Amino acid sequence: MHFTSAFSNLPSRVSRTHRINKICKSIYHHYNSNINNNCARAFSSSLQSQSKSYDVIVIGGGHAGTEAATASARTGAHTLLLTQKISTLGELSCNPSIGGIGKGHLVREIDALQGVMGTVADASGIHFRMLNRRKGPAVRGPRGQMDRDLYKSNMQDFLLSAGGSELDGGIIGGIENLEVLEASAEDLILDEGKEIETLAPLADVAESKEMNGEEERLRKAKSLSSAEANASSRKARIKGVVAIDSKTNERIEIESTTVILTTGTFLRGVLMIGHERYSGGRHLRDSEEVEPPSVGLALTLERFGFPLGRLKTGTPPRLDGRTIDWDRCNIQPSERPAQPFSHIRQSRGEEPPLAAAGTLINCYQTATNEATHKLVMDYAHLLPQYDGMDGKGNGPRYCPSIYKKVERFAERNSHNSFLEPEGLNSHIVYPNGMSGPCECLIILTT
Repeated sequence: MHFTSAFSNLPSRVSRTHRINKICKSIYHHYNSNINNNCARAFSSSLQSQSKSYDVIVIGGGHAGTEAATASARTGAHTLLLTQKISTLGELSCNPSIGGIGKGHLVREIDALQGVMGTVADASGIHFRMLNRRKGPAVRGPRGQMDRDLYKSNMQDFLLSAGGSELDGGIIGGIENLEVLEASAEDLILDEGKEIETLAPLADVAESKEMNGEEERLRKAKSLSSAEANASSRKARIKGVVAIDSKTNERIEIESTTVILTTGTFLRGVLMIGHERYSGGRHLRDSEEVEPPSVGLALTLERFGFPLGRLKTGTPPRLDGRTIDWDRCNIQPSERPAQPFSHIRQSRGEEPPLAAAGTLINCYQTATNEATHKLVMDYAHLLPQYDGMDGKGNGPRYCPSIYKKVERFAERNSHNSFLEPEGLNSHIVYPNGMSGPCECLIILTT
């Protein structure tokens, strides 16, 4: 699920000018001095933690959550990062890669603002390429294949190590003002009433049911998000978050005037394999366990008229690299010298550390054939029935499933697939270009 607004009532002591000055100053000192701060302090709930209040609470420990939490802490705001499992901080849920066409630009921009993703990616990358190199600079996309375990370990070291992290040659220290709590966000604590200053709906619930098409709903949402509309329709003010401690299952109320939701796949999430459908935010890696979705948050947002929708991902089944005939595939070695995501490292003329050490992998290119396409279409009736779009679901534009590619381009007799090892010490291979929630029987037949 996703929503199209945010809660922002930052503490007055952290003014906009102060935040900008703090960010610019920290970017300079970040790479030019030894920072001796206390890093994020992971803790379980206690009477002390239950009574704490924070300037900012960030819900979700994925890419967006870690960036939001560290950015907030750098401004001087007392920040809490709320995540269901500390052990999954930095988990690359789908493809263990960073960047690519379009996305690589975003990683570089985040790095320019002292974000953490680019630096952690440089420290964890085992294969680097610049996509669209034959085209103009504006559309080139840096991409790095990560060691899945190393990326998670490096991100956790950065967020949780009290003495600071040794990433990127020791130029990154700890993060002051950031704490991490292992708990599941269940709902928001609100002050409710008429003409309160925050939490305005971006959709009229009564009218939204009568609207035809996403464009009309977005147009209406835009008009409702105007300053004039907000002044008359605001109904609640954020006071904090209700959470359930992951270890004790105790209910915790944490106070804050600013809550940032980075929901990912967890907001009233649903998992699908073929026609099987069940609630969940994500399957834990190497386990049958499912991380639970956040239902209470979704119901609260829906009650206040925030437009909600569901996006499909369709991560593919992984392959055992020991069963692949690599000699029949086209090798794709990492580029050397490898271009880092970090602007500072690039300005020094340095490669990412594993590339500099020569510890890199090869990826490989293969392709489907007409027999594969026949199987895909023969079993299309066993694909999930998604919410919205007449059961077809709303998927990523530039990462279509293998079924969508075969359906849309019936005249083609093959589609590329890139075989990408998931780590230096793993036999697991990610088949990029083969996404789709097929049933196990179809996968085995293929």
